[in-house]
Amino acid sequence: MPDPSQPGRYPIQTLTYGSGSDRRPEYGAQAALFTTPVDGSLLLDGWSTLRRAYWGFGPESLPLNARVWYPEGDGVFPLILMVHGNHPMEDASEGGYDYLAELLASRGFIVAAIDENFFNLSLAADLAMVAPLKDENDARAWLILEHLQQWREWSLTPGNPFFGHVNLDGIGLIGHSRGGEAVAIAAAFNHLPFHPENARLRFDYNFNIRAVAAIAPVDGQFLPGEKPLPLANVNYLVFHGAHDMDVVSFGGLRQYNRLQFLDGKPWFKSAVYIYGANHGQFNRAWGRRDMLGPARQLFNLSALLPAQQQEQAAKVFISAFMEASLHNQSGYRTLFRDPRTARAWLPETIYLSQYQESNTIRVATFEEDINLETTTLPGASLRGEELTLWREQVVPLRWGNSHTSAVYLGWNNTSTPGKPRYILTLPEGSLPLSPQSVLTFALAAADESPLSDEKRPPEDNLTPLDLTLELMDHSGVTARLPLSAFSLLQPPLRVPLGKASWMSLLPASEPIFQTFEFQLSDFIGQNPRFDPSQLCEISFLFDRSPTGVVILDEMGIMFLPEGEK
Repeated sequence: MPDPSQPGRYPIQTLTYGSGSDRRPEYGAQAALFTTPVDGSLLLDGWSTLRRAYWGFGPESLPLNARVWYPEGDGVFPLILMVHGNHPMEDASEGGYDYLAELLASRGFIVAAIDENFFNLSLAADLAMVAPLKDENDARAWLILEHLQQWREWSLTPGNPFFGHVNLDGIGLIGHSRGGEAVAIAAAFNHLPFHPENARLRFDYNFNIRAVAAIAPVDGQFLPGEKPLPLANVNYLVFHGAHDMDVVSFGGLRQYNRLQFLDGKPWFKSAVYIYGANHGQFNRAWGRRDMLGPARQLFNLSALLPAQQQEQAAKVFISAFMEASLHNQSGYRTLFRDPRTARAWLPETIYLSQYQESNTIRVATFEEDINLETTTLPGASLRGEELTLWREQVVPLRWGNSHTSAVYLGWNNTSTPGKPRYILTLPEGSLPLSPQSVLTFALAAADESPLSDEKRPPEDNLTPLDLTLELMDHSGVTARLPLSAFSLLQPPLRVPLGKASWMSLLPASEPIFQTFEFQLSDFIGQNPRFDPSQLCEISFLFDRSPTGVVILDEMGIMFLPEGEK
């Protein structure tokens, strides 16, 4: 597949739309298209008199404002809405994604970066944060859907410049920071009849939202009924910088882990962790220094990627995701299965990626109970031999947890010699396996000692880990491959967010998984007598690194389309 970060074949046109009475000329008299404000008063609390005075409106009259980039020429193009996050409201944020919008428009997408600055913080309007706008993230999401209503109307209105040019069967959403949570909320609200916490607010949207991309999102600022937001049946991409000094944990992993594929359609999801990326450099208006106030002077900026490189990573991932999701360019899914396939396009740094398709049978997810021997797949079982650690738990992050459980496995061949292993046994005939089937699982290196009486992690816990995968069929024939046939396991990434260690009270690292894939035909290459269709045991043999602790999750079998590898 060609480089997705390169401009496409379409010349680009731009315009703005807005209320016509906004204090900013581009959304006021200079707007090319005028919109009717919408009433969000049921969603917002704490709109101060100073906020009303600054903007000239309140929650009962929220404007639909946006900057638009679109392809010049005939055609029907997928629609993508982009939404910013929280930042001083006086410093407009929506223009900071112009580098993404221009790229996507040149590749045949209509892109609207919507204005939600009036939801953002303000030292003045919020009375020095004593009286801030409260719990507004569901309002951010609702406003996205109101913009989509406007686009649906325009696409059906003769004489409108977008009449007949908007493909509403292919809609994508992109959000950053609070906007990253808002796009997930919008996708969840999209098929609901009412707001989940207030039936006075009726919904009637039902758009075909096929793709949701979240850039360094927050998670949990909106909890419908005090429960984590559920999401299903959409392609989902989330990426996060290891050096994010605002959203200090990879919080988007929670939504990634909660996303379910329930309708049998060919969905996929991906999570990418980018070493050296921070929060602000994904938006040109926000810059290198995350956060506000004196505390920002404590942050360690020396390890950050240059802004142009961080933008390049965003361009590659966002463009490839939208091409795969909305232009049906499925070949770009390979980039998310293994970012190393895009090394010629991406800046040189560490990428840890997780990936799952809806055509995957999940065999062991460690979510079902508290029994160490049971699995997600009925009839299968787990056992450990000669391990120094074997436990299941919710996986922590620097801040909070990742909303997923996994198994921790430790070994130390120097102090307790033996043959430590972890074994999954499958019932006969439980899976429709073939040589083209793919064994997939997620691994992370834990920053802890394999010895239960040692509470601190080893200082030298910085060596990549290797192990052996052994598969056995019902005839007792085995085949082995090293984990490193796909990749070594990255050691814990210890990231000092402060200029000195005492400047941050947070853990230096957090467990970040990497998805590993092994096509069963590769094991036939190691032993031609091995029969994948009769697979009965999958063993992890801890024989290639003398000591370590790994976290294992999401063991499954992926079934690829005919001819795909």
